[in-house]
Amino acid sequence: MFVVLIRNMGVHTLIKFKPLALLISLLITLGIGITASLVTRPQIPSWYPTLHKPSFSPPNWLFAPVWTTIYILIAIAAYMVWQRRQQAPVYHTTRWVYIVQLVLNFSWSIVFFGMHQVLGALVVIGLLWLSIVANIYLFGKFSRTAAWLLVPYLLWVSFASMLNLYIYLLN
Repeated sequence: MFVVLIRNMGVHTLIKFKPLALLISLLITLGIGITASLVTRPQIPSWYPTLHKPSFSPPNWLFAPVWTTIYILIAIAAYMVWQRRQQAPVYHTTRWVYIVQLVLNFSWSIVFFGMHQVLGALVVIGLLWLSIVANIYLFGKFSRTAAWLLVPYLLWVSFASMLNLYIYLLN
């Protein structure tokens, strides 16, 4: 266990680095991504190529490294908030919003790739986008760094939302 001095909003706080807690956070987020990929991966060579996609659709190989990076950032941000959980009464709400966005994240893959419901997936990703915005806001109450770590997630889901919308419109 390591002790780290954190300066957050002008206040210095001693925080103990807990590698096991960080590992658990990483296992949760990466586990969600890996589980979702079990539904997604078989559809990439079969169903997904049959869809008409917009010109800005990225190559298929890009999705795995982007999502892996995003899941790691989400896990680190969640760990940072968890470290400060006793300092804010809003932690209970923050935890639930975090869980909801993880469920929506997982659900999108099931709805889009597993059920082939492009419109349903568009609804799910819209709710996911809103939950990420709420998550960033709430994480910011604990740590500006944790909130900023979720910005790439919001940007990628914004892009994925546009991609989902165009796939719906083109098919």
